[in-house]
Amino acid sequence: MRVIFMGSPDFSVPVLDALAEAGHEIACVYCQPPRPAGRGKKDRPTPVQARAEALGLPVLHPKSLKGAEEQAAFAALDADVAVVVAYGLILPQPVLDAPRHGCLNIHASLLPRWRGAAPIHRAVMAGDAETGVCIMQMESGLDTGPVLVREATPIGESDTTGALHDRLSGMGARLIVDALGRLDTLTPVPQPDEGVLYADKIAKAEAAIDWTRPADQIARQIRGLSPFPGAWTTHDETRIKLLDARATDGDGKPGTVIERFTIACGEGAVRVLRAQRAGKGPQDAETFLLGYPLKAGDTLG
Repeated sequence: MRVIFMGSPDFSVPVLDALAEAGHEIACVYCQPPRPAGRGKKDRPTPVQARAEALGLPVLHPKSLKGAEEQAAFAALDADVAVVVAYGLILPQPVLDAPRHGCLNIHASLLPRWRGAAPIHRAVMAGDAETGVCIMQMESGLDTGPVLVREATPIGESDTTGALHDRLSGMGARLIVDALGRLDTLTPVPQPDEGVLYADKIAKAEAAIDWTRPADQIARQIRGLSPFPGAWTTHDETRIKLLDARATDGDGKPGTVIERFTIACGEGAVRVLRAQRAGKGPQDAETFLLGYPLKAGDTLG
């Protein structure tokens, strides 16, 4: 099929690769414009742009698709379908209508649960037993379109957002290739009105750990915000990101080190498995404590 691909971050790259490997004709790749990044604040292309250029594919990164000129350029590509995954721009109705089969979105949740910007983070933080991927026919509402294909995967006790991100990205790549191969036989299933939840963008304030909360909630916060933006706490004046943790038994004043890297919470305790200090890379707990010892009775937060 003649495909327009629309995506920007790392999550989208395996999907682009899968479409190319499946032999689809990729008419154009749309992504977010390069933005200043790194110490030199030089413009850095998105991961999708970098991969598309490596594959020799044409790339466009308009700041908006609301203008008539951009919409005409999109329609002129004469695509069978557009595949959209974490693109980052709202698609106006003329864009949604331009490809012969419309626009298909790969969404990393079991819709209608967790529509919106941060479905993977929210599923982990909420303690969901499972999540998954939906291939959705796009319409003007936010992730409201009928679902063509869905597949679930369990969320394990050890799953971080980073681990689920990679698993769901691979699932999405596999499912979209399957969906395009039998597009004429798939029946769009409208989303139910019940069970709608919105996955709001993660706010900065959500990353700060409140040790008075129950241990299971804090452990999910830590795993749900790992690796980015990273749940954090402080020891003296040092900020520490906590990147993996499990709820465990324990008792003490909230925020107090019980032993090694086990911290008392409002209910129970959290055993930290991975952490990071400013200027250092992520480290397992034992390695972290070799360079930054904590002792029983120390207070975090």
